[in-house]
Amino acid sequence: QVQLVKSGGGLVQAGGSLRLSCAASGRTFSSYAMGWFRQAPGQEREFVAVISWSGGIKYYANSAKGRFTISRDNAKNMAYLQMNSLKPEDTAVYYCAADSAGPRTVVAGTAGSWGQGTQVTVSS
Repeated sequence: QVQLVKSGGGLVQAGGSLRLSCAASGRTFSSYAMGWFRQAPGQEREFVAVISWSGGIKYYANSAKGRFTISRDNAKNMAYLQMNSLKPEDTAVYYCAADSAGPRTVVAGTAGSWGQGTQVTVSS
């Protein structure tokens, strides 16, 4: 499995933007599907977005469609989540996840690698 280190996050006003980054170690990063999850206080962790190893497949939760964009740069071992038009309900701890088994495994929440959470707070 790869090791994942997150960066980004913070406090932003509603309507603003943030970009989360996830740095992965390991030479096999390009063979891993990458995803993002979030967990708000008192709620279950929920899926946000996933991208296949090649970047050719992207899938978003309904709450993220049209506002969030997942991307990756395999040359830099990086994955990103660009979040635009942020809403207070997007406030949560965000996690990146990776698994070589593919997007379905990541979407299911059973990825083998997880980064540390980073707080995103959207004020109204």
